[in-house]
Amino acid sequence: MEIDLVAHCGSSTEGHYLNSLVVTDIATGWTECVGIWGKGQLTVYGALEQIRQRLPFPLLGIDSDNGSEFLNDHLVRWCKAEKITFTRSRPYQKNDQAHVEQKNWSIVRRLIGYDRYETEEGLFQLNRVYELMRIWINHWQPVLKLTGKERVGAKVIKRHDQARTPYRRMLGAGVILEGRPSSLEEEHGRSGPSALRRGMDEAIEKLWSISQGALPLQRVASG
Repeated sequence: MEIDLVAHCGSSTEGHYLNSLVVTDIATGWTECVGIWGKGQLTVYGALEQIRQRLPFPLLGIDSDNGSEFLNDHLVRWCKAEKITFTRSRPYQKNDQAHVEQKNWSIVRRLIGYDRYETEEGLFQLNRVYELMRIWINHWQPVLKLTGKERVGAKVIKRHDQARTPYRRMLGAGVILEGRPSSLEEEHGRSGPSALRRGMDEAIEKLWSISQGALPLQRVASG
């Protein structure tokens, strides 16, 4: 899984602000987001462990950028102890993490926006949004997966498979952890897509109402 942080700092990186940890599985597109307090090493490690515990499939490897929030002794020792492969991208090569970078935009920036959040209330509400959003994204949003590309003259022709949700891709791959199928089915059937989207939009609106320093020209409405 590719991992990255998205800053909720508004127009300034000074002082304290919240971040979102975004984790995306390359094979299925399954994505998890967690709002965190700052970006300290222990905070990031704790959020990764939280995500790992709720994943419906085993975490075999993570790939990060070169930030110190990832490249540190806490995370390295954790990966070694849990037998998780830990790799990193090349410096200044954002395409090395194309999958999670795409989710940074399509999930965090497009739906949450660019506002600044720096309070416990903001952290609570951000994670409330993500609780709903993880079901919306993984269970109800089909995605295409690139299967190949070919250069023909000056053009690059891309080929994709049939669009499926991360949930359906995971079922087809047969990688669900023992004991998780029943809870996963319950999660899938808990809310229909319409009711889920309404709840998600309400939670996002409440989050926007408590932001510190909005950038309205860059905010993209979720509706």
